[in-house]
Amino acid sequence: MKHPQIILVTGASSGFGRVIATQLAAQGHIVYGSSRKAVSDNPGFKMLQLDITDPASVSNAISTILKEQGSIDVLVNNAGMGISGAIELTTEEEIQRQMNTNFTGAVRMCAAVLPFMREAGHGRIINISSIAGVLAVPFQAFYSASKFAIEGYSEALYQEVKPLGIQVCVVEPGDFQTGFTTQRQVSQTTLSHPQYGESFAKAMRNVEQSENNGCRPEKLGKAICKLVNSRRPAFRTKVGPWEQVFFARIKPMLPFSLVDWLIRKFY
Repeated sequence: MKHPQIILVTGASSGFGRVIATQLAAQGHIVYGSSRKAVSDNPGFKMLQLDITDPASVSNAISTILKEQGSIDVLVNNAGMGISGAIELTTEEEIQRQMNTNFTGAVRMCAAVLPFMREAGHGRIINISSIAGVLAVPFQAFYSASKFAIEGYSEALYQEVKPLGIQVCVVEPGDFQTGFTTQRQVSQTTLSHPQYGESFAKAMRNVEQSENNGCRPEKLGKAICKLVNSRRPAFRTKVGPWEQVFFARIKPMLPFSLVDWLIRKFY
């Protein structure tokens, strides 16, 4: 590492975000984590209260870092949440909450740091997507949609800001052992539905089992550290169980009928 970088990691109170921020701080970087609610413990890096769905909260947090450090070198857009249920039964409020957190929230964070990165002539944005942003997951359609949106947005952003000295990366985690599993919002309406209920319950059991048997989050943290410290980071990084990463890589080469069969077999 040439010199410490000033890094903001959203959603750092637990899970991926906390691991990422901890590992980056251990490498000597100046790390700010954030969470919607105030954090009382001392995780080894500075925590800010930041709600990515609230423009004023975003502005205040960015202003605090700039006042204390003078710049922001790296933004890691990690904050997110998941809602599961049948597409037909998902409410507009649930859709908006899912998209506003996972997609619009990340866009809002990028918009907040880009003017200062442009002025500095350098910067790096790392958007946390998901394998579900490459492979649509049944009964988690709007989670997948939010991550597919991150993929397309990041590709366009990469093209727009590369000439300005700003690098954009997308990270696509597969299944990991984090609190995301227990924090997922499960549709009780879908569970009790006479036609969707049984298949939904089975799919979610398989999803949760796979997550609980997934990789340790430290593996993702190492991948993020590599992107932060690399002079020429990869645009897209898949990380997780080897079979998920392999399937996501070869999916574009497979006929849809085979992809459909494999996903149905798993779920």
